[in-house]
Amino acid sequence: MAMWFPVCRNWKLGCEDSTGDFSQPPRQDYEALKERCLRDGCLFEDKSFPATLSSIGSGPLLRKLPSRLQWRRPPELHSNPLFYSAKAKRLYLCQGLVGDCWFLAALQALSLHQDILSRVVPLNQSFTEKYAGIFQFWFWHFGKWVSVVVDDRLPVNEAGQLVFVSSTYKNLFWGALLEKAYAKLSGSYEDLQRGQVSEALVDFTGGVTMTINLAEAPDNLWDVLTRAIYSRTLIGCQTHCGNERVLENGLVDGHAYTLTGIRKVTTRHGPEYLVRLRNPWGKIEWRGDWSDSSSMWDLLSPKEKILLLRKDNDGEFWMSLRDFKAHFMLLVICKLSPGLLTQEVGQKWSYTMLEGRWENGSTAGGQMKSPRDTFWKNPQFVLSIWRPQEGRRSRSLCSVLVSLLQKPRHRHRNRKPHLAIGFYLFRVSRPLVGSYPFFLVP
Repeated sequence: MAMWFPVCRNWKLGCEDSTGDFSQPPRQDYEALKERCLRDGCLFEDKSFPATLSSIGSGPLLRKLPSRLQWRRPPELHSNPLFYSAKAKRLYLCQGLVGDCWFLAALQALSLHQDILSRVVPLNQSFTEKYAGIFQFWFWHFGKWVSVVVDDRLPVNEAGQLVFVSSTYKNLFWGALLEKAYAKLSGSYEDLQRGQVSEALVDFTGGVTMTINLAEAPDNLWDVLTRAIYSRTLIGCQTHCGNERVLENGLVDGHAYTLTGIRKVTTRHGPEYLVRLRNPWGKIEWRGDWSDSSSMWDLLSPKEKILLLRKDNDGEFWMSLRDFKAHFMLLVICKLSPGLLTQEVGQKWSYTMLEGRWENGSTAGGQMKSPRDTFWKNPQFVLSIWRPQEGRRSRSLCSVLVSLLQKPRHRHRNRKPHLAIGFYLFRVSRPLVGSYPFFLVP
């Protein structure tokens, strides 16, 4: 399909942030840019993230690209392109050439909750009404929600197939455009090659993540998962370290997955606890007990088997909680911030964000094993947990989550590695009185 569009460039209304703050994306006025394109009858081209190899990167990813890479807009790729469709039963996405399974695993978790997804992806965008080739996405970026604007030119091979993220519904393009926006925020597609599920979950929600080492999983892990699903948290997980090699059991080592559901079933031998996972590749599934072809399903009633078992090669599968703990390394649970929850379940919780920095010669006091006369120089914050008011006492414990974020030191998120950071938690034996500065030492 050959189509021609007049082009509208953003040389006036889109500008780079000149403050030198690498944690913030370029400032671009989406509404003004779109209005100008509609007025001039042209399609937007984003000079700050152009349709060139510079936006893809400069490393190993270039060697994976097809020899005749092209950039095409969705109306050039499909006769009926859709940005988003609420009619799609499952918003399945498939990973492309970029090694960003961590991003896709988080995105798949996000897509399970349309109200949360709509905070990141404005769902009223389309390729028909007021189409100008410009799209907007929102990410929580170090304390604030920021807008990222992209044009809709996407890299494809000679056959017109997307080389990066695609949808199982070939005419849906929200996932590919969201990946492009996240690549722009990160510096390039190449900068999505390495990451953690927790990073993307935070960028999508502004929530606080909790990581559980499954080798040391608590005895009540099933209860933890049940509460997480009930309270609408986003959940991802990761297999043991490796180079994304497909194992004999069907799992991929060093790979991120999305936890999409849990189910307690009753077999002839007693209860069984199952978890449902999805591979961002959109294919290659677990081959052990409770896989699509497992005989374990015959232990269930016909009704329950029909309800749960789907023999589709779509990357989604069931496995027992026991096998999950044995074959996966990390479980990541993202608790949403109160402002993002439209339907709060259970008791509400409070949320506070504080900023600090380590500076040589000033606030960089080193680890606890450092000399005691410097450790106190590290940034310190006081956390007060108040007892319930009379008449509202509860025997349940109060849960506190503390999460550290590190701003990038370069416009490209992976160009300079993160520094090792951490925190210590001390119990203060007596109340701190007054507003004067104080310093604690171990």
